[in-house]
Amino acid sequence: MKLLVIGSGGREHALVWKLAQSPRVSRLWCAPGNAGTQGEPLAAGGIAENVAIGAEDLVSLLAFARKQCPDLTVVGPDGALALGVVDAFQAEGFPIWGPRKAAARFEFSKAFSQEFMRQHGIPTARSGTFTDPASARLFAQQLGGRCVVKADGLALGKGVIMARDAREAESAIQRMLVDRMFGEASREVVIQEWIEGTEISLHALCDGSHFQILPSSQDHKRVGDGDLGPNTGGMGTYSPTPFLSSSEWEKMAHEVLEPWLAGCQAEGIDFRGLIYPGVMLTADGPRVLEFNARWGDPETQVYLPRLENDLVEIFLACINGTLDQHPLRWFPLHTVCVVLASHGYPGAVERGKVIHGLADVAPLAQVKVFHAGTTRFNEEVVTSGGRVLGVTAWDTSLGAARDRAYAAADRLCFEGMQFRRDIAARGLAFAPTV
Repeated sequence: MKLLVIGSGGREHALVWKLAQSPRVSRLWCAPGNAGTQGEPLAAGGIAENVAIGAEDLVSLLAFARKQCPDLTVVGPDGALALGVVDAFQAEGFPIWGPRKAAARFEFSKAFSQEFMRQHGIPTARSGTFTDPASARLFAQQLGGRCVVKADGLALGKGVIMARDAREAESAIQRMLVDRMFGEASREVVIQEWIEGTEISLHALCDGSHFQILPSSQDHKRVGDGDLGPNTGGMGTYSPTPFLSSSEWEKMAHEVLEPWLAGCQAEGIDFRGLIYPGVMLTADGPRVLEFNARWGDPETQVYLPRLENDLVEIFLACINGTLDQHPLRWFPLHTVCVVLASHGYPGAVERGKVIHGLADVAPLAQVKVFHAGTTRFNEEVVTSGGRVLGVTAWDTSLGAARDRAYAAADRLCFEGMQFRRDIAARGLAFAPTV
């Protein structure tokens, strides 16, 4: 089979790495890819190749598909899904994995998601949707100023401001609705009540009629240790979370996903791909904070090393509506991913910093460095974005996996490199001997 993966981040490198392990894959392209996707070895022989086409350049992607006729295309980023890349490929008969544009609304419109949850009884936070700053301020005041202000549209995982009081809520509303800090994405905002609890990442594959949940994981959104500083696209994650048993995890997941799937079927939404609700575990039960319609990043980097199945077969089952015939199998491992980011992230960053130590880390057992914001320049790998590398390790215990990840991270460096030192600390605090 010939495969095309669309995207350039750490999630896409992890997808390329896992898909390349399938004996069915004879050729694999990544558009546009990064310094890690290029050269990833295929189990059947050969290497993955980058294609210089942007993930949102639908015209060029279709032209490439017409020329190369991939047997399967896999979409990574939300932006391409929101533009309707799946619809465009399907219209020309190319098999493609990912939700169509109408189904991807769960991610690219938080207002749509909140209304969907209200209508279909999915547990969530009290919220309101606004385009008028005065109305938004009034609602925030009704919540006591302590609230979460979200851009309705896509904002690269950064369109969320946690307001701890009325002053911060006022500032967030001003920056989004008036100053348009996220452009058209913040033309409309969703304001949610601030709810307390433990946030986890729930992922489930879906074929339109059935879903299969993935193991638990926990992302770390704030840039600094101790969950301080602004929100980012994710500074690291680990799987599974030791504070939920398998039975508790499945019960919680079904409380969220069963009404979600029933709502999709009632509204004629044919969702085929991966649904990713961010969930807060509260004293009153789970509450969905928002939906994503694609693999999480960096959650993908901790899920795929644990997955025993051939990912090509799973994606084809999603497309063909036969996912229930392919139960997911998982290696009994713990995984930890530590994100190495550029100085200034999640704000403006300098690019082109030479990355040192990649050759030293490559031979390490049970470690994989997934590239995100990297490119090649003059025979060297250099930084090209905010999140640069996702250092991922796996072992039979959470503590051992974390030690492997940090030992590898300490061998890598580039000017201005920053990363959190407390990834998986919550899990270890719950079960320090695990």
